Amino acid sequence: MVCVITGDIINSTKKGTKTWLKSLKKELNRIGESPKIWEIYRGDSFQALISHPDNALLTAIRIKAALKLVNADARMALGIGKRSYNAAKITESNGTAFVHSGEKFEMLKKEKQNLCIKSDWPEFDKEMNLYLKLSLIAMDNWTVNAAEVVKIAIENPGKSQEALGQFMGIKQNAVSNRLKRAYYEEIMEVNEMYSIKLKRQK
Repeated sequence: MVCVITGDIINSTKKGTKTWLKSLKKELNRIGESPKIWEIYRGDSFQALISHPDNALLTAIRIKAALKLVNADARMALGIGKRSYNAAKITESNGTAFVHSGEKFEMLKKEKQNLCIKSDWPEFDKEMNLYLKLSLIAMDNWTVNAAEVVKIAIENPGKSQEALGQFMGIKQNAVSNRLKRAYYEEIMEVNEMYSIKLKRQK
């Protein structure tokens, strides 16, 4: 079981490519090497393979935060399933995870939701996509400051707000306020629920 993230940059023609490309590549490089694990194609579209689906939603949230940090954003579809053909390039690999991701990605604009999941389990998808729809009320409106604190908090799990503040050069209470405005705790609860429910499906 793997997860495939298929995405594109929202309104990429209105954003300078240099604005978001460096940030996106940096986040994708955390996942693995291109082009086997990730690839950017058609200028503003990308696909990434997450070998452990438990980590897929948090990866997508981190990508979103990284893009928001440079005033960009992405639509992303998470497809959970099997990889039946492993090619040298991810865009040439195949399996139900790729099919689910591609099919859901094509529906994102119509559904007016920038982050969705599709798997072999319709009830799991229905519940998680509702949680994501509510979470996106916050995530789609992250400011640069909110995106920065979310990204750093995800990258430094277990660190205190005081330690995060020292890293960012701001006070602990400023970190606390930014995390609250980003609804970080609630979004992490959604991620935890995703992991718990996913494990029940396996």
